[in-house]
Amino acid sequence: MLSSRVAASLARRDVHYGWVTVAVTFLTMLVSAGAVGAPGVLLLPLQREFGWSTADISIALAIRLLLFGLMGPFAAALINRYGVKRMALSSLTLVGSGLLLSLAMRELWQLILLWGIVVGFGTGLTALVLGATVATRWFTKRRGLVVGLLTASSATGQLVFMPLLSMLTDQFGWRTALSLLVGLLGVAALGVLALMRDRPSDLGLAAYGEEGAPPAAAAPSLSVAGAALGALRDAARTRVFWVLFATFFVCGASTNGLIQTHLIPLCVDFGVPEVRAAGLLAVMGIFDFIGTVASGWLSDRYDNRWLLFWYYGLRGLSLLYLPYSDFTVYGLSFFAVFYGLDWIATVPPTVRLTAERFGRERANLVFGWIFAGHQIGAACAAFGAGYARSTLDSYLPAFFIAGVLCLGAALLVPTLGRRPVVAKPVTAGA
Repeated sequence: MLSSRVAASLARRDVHYGWVTVAVTFLTMLVSAGAVGAPGVLLLPLQREFGWSTADISIALAIRLLLFGLMGPFAAALINRYGVKRMALSSLTLVGSGLLLSLAMRELWQLILLWGIVVGFGTGLTALVLGATVATRWFTKRRGLVVGLLTASSATGQLVFMPLLSMLTDQFGWRTALSLLVGLLGVAALGVLALMRDRPSDLGLAAYGEEGAPPAAAAPSLSVAGAALGALRDAARTRVFWVLFATFFVCGASTNGLIQTHLIPLCVDFGVPEVRAAGLLAVMGIFDFIGTVASGWLSDRYDNRWLLFWYYGLRGLSLLYLPYSDFTVYGLSFFAVFYGLDWIATVPPTVRLTAERFGRERANLVFGWIFAGHQIGAACAAFGAGYARSTLDSYLPAFFIAGVLCLGAALLVPTLGRRPVVAKPVTAGA
């Protein structure tokens, strides 16, 4: 098997195979995130071609974001039962199929079915829990850094593809842009098929930073639904879970649901060309990569509660500043850099707090539910901002509300105690 040969070759050079797993996961999450972020570029072209309103299209986008999040805890249970490799391949195949079929769509219900349900379900099969699972299984040391890298790939993929997709859409039409994404999803699937392994023990290795024989993987004792719902039942008894859930709801509302989906139409409302607005998102993606990797490094060294306090507070201030930027090149560039550094820097501290408070083995299940809160917030913002634009003829109320919510989240996080609270494990008879 190729992965075994690569692992043996790397071992002779004192390189852990976990870094190969990180590279393949990075590519998978990067391309999948491009598929998640594509509707932000294609919203206006769809309006022009089919005559659908912003609110109509936002229904499909909200369903996609909602399914992307609600699948999180079940994705973690599916990964635990069937393995990282199988679920990553299933996700890439489903998303690619949904995008490919959408090249021929003509009716609004087809958009809702393909971009809302199929793509939402497909991306939700892995979501951010894929990165959290790989980091916790393959790394003991450098775990925060790995979470930062993989989170950055997800957020950056949603942003850096946008200028390319916007340019292709402008020159050749939105179908050409989607065809490129389908091809990239196929490349990522080949990488997963050739190199992805589920656990270090599959190659006779311990996790990076551990010594001795690798522990045997425990067989799942519950059904997929039982494991996911059992984790929710136990975690929901703790205040820690609800604080992390609420703050991640705000995180999703202020990123995926608002900026990723509606920033380009907002800029167009103020006279900024679509391609330039997409370039603004690419700048955010570059600085997001820097900020999120740095956040992972910081989360290994400092109190994660106070990191989240600063991240949410600064994000709230940046959103409140945006309407006063006058949408000039200078004003938007300042916003892109400042907001980009903080785009999804909240994930590494949130993952570490989840692992500390609920245990390593259940971290991906509990984080899956917390991530569901993230995407519920994203869905609310995606639909709410579109509704505001259609009824009030302005996006600005949605941006002001998101800024205030971020400041509230900043004040909520420090209320978490220092003492880890490990939830009671689910028993086989649950």
